[in-house]
Amino acid sequence: MWSDVEIDSTRGNFKGIILPRSETADDTHIVLKMDTGYNVGLAVDTINSITEHGRKEAHYKIPEKEFPFDPKKPNVKLLGTGGTIASRLDYRTGAVIPAFSPGELYGSVPELADICNLETEKLYGVFSENMGPEQWRGTAEAIGREIRKGTSGVVIGHGTDTMHHTAAILSFMVQDSPVPIVMVGSQRSSDRPSSDAAINLINATRTAAHSDFAEVMVCMFGPTSDQYGLLHRGTRVRKMHSSYRSTFRTIGDIPLAMVEKDRFVPLREDYKRRRSDRNVKINTAFEERVSILYYYPNMNPDILEALIDNDYKGIIIAGTGLGHVNKPLYPALKRAADKGIHIYMTVQTLWGYVQMYVYDTGRDIMDLGVIPAANMLPEVAYVKLGWALGQSNDREEVKKIMLTPIAGEITDREPHNGYLIYQGGIPEVEEFISRFKK
Repeated sequence: MWSDVEIDSTRGNFKGIILPRSETADDTHIVLKMDTGYNVGLAVDTINSITEHGRKEAHYKIPEKEFPFDPKKPNVKLLGTGGTIASRLDYRTGAVIPAFSPGELYGSVPELADICNLETEKLYGVFSENMGPEQWRGTAEAIGREIRKGTSGVVIGHGTDTMHHTAAILSFMVQDSPVPIVMVGSQRSSDRPSSDAAINLINATRTAAHSDFAEVMVCMFGPTSDQYGLLHRGTRVRKMHSSYRSTFRTIGDIPLAMVEKDRFVPLREDYKRRRSDRNVKINTAFEERVSILYYYPNMNPDILEALIDNDYKGIIIAGTGLGHVNKPLYPALKRAADKGIHIYMTVQTLWGYVQMYVYDTGRDIMDLGVIPAANMLPEVAYVKLGWALGQSNDREEVKKIMLTPIAGEITDREPHNGYLIYQGGIPEVEEFISRFKK
């Protein structure tokens, strides 16, 4: 290990440093870190020869420098939940080790010192799929404490997989914030040349310190390049690609703003502005017995019956088209409504509104007690229903909470330019894209 080598193989010629294999990997391949910064695995039975040129043992330690304090700069708090904004890779185990202290972050991203005075606090150390009501409540309460202390803005480091769920629930648990609350993550770890971690963190920190947007937002790459970041409203954003750096998109609306190196470019005017007071509403009540049902053809009622039998209090359905499910589910829907379970319909198309008056199917489902949820995204409706049931179990009161917009989760209409999908292969789209991608 750590030998600087040139390998001739049946797959081609490779130059780089031999790295330790993950402890859980097989023993029939060599891992090579190439000059590009990327790693490649080579099966040993494809290797013809190895020429050693030297040794470059690496100690993947993040440089740590004392974060400078400037009384003229705003104070920003970074709350960590487990996402790896700046990190190093332990090649022995394959684990990503996060950088989190101000000194580590300053050593990794020195540009942060030009933006603000940064403090950090590790709330949790979990993968984002393990975030849930306990962590949501704790994060909301920590945000409240920081705002009341006088912090100029809050950044939340978070894994990208469920960042849109957390952004949505924080939009309900933390209301009328006087300062920006910015969620940020990275699609690619900091040891990769194409990492988005540093740029995302710089953009998010600048937003928290200097922008006028006093909402819960997600700040991530805009295009696939590093031209600018986008600020997405917490209730209208969704992760839309498993690996693209520009994975987060505003759905059924347009983003709040672009974040460029030296300026913010608002894309709309209806955002909540920064205030000088320290007042914020923190309400973390949440009913955990809520579920989402993604309808599919031939869905059997036993799935719905199981939720009823297990005393679930609320169900969000992601229905087809304008908000439909099949007739075999009707008796179970009736039984659920009769038992007092709160059931709301969303659309799995993501764009568009539930319109249950158009067809007999929709009207029949509403007669069974299912309530249309306008253009709320399914995940947003899920967390909002849990939060609403934390406030009340009265059917009319819950309905009032669910259908009254709080943080942009329901809009009067979709903008004309809210629904944009570049469908590759179509001549006019290819012609348009060719202007920008050479």
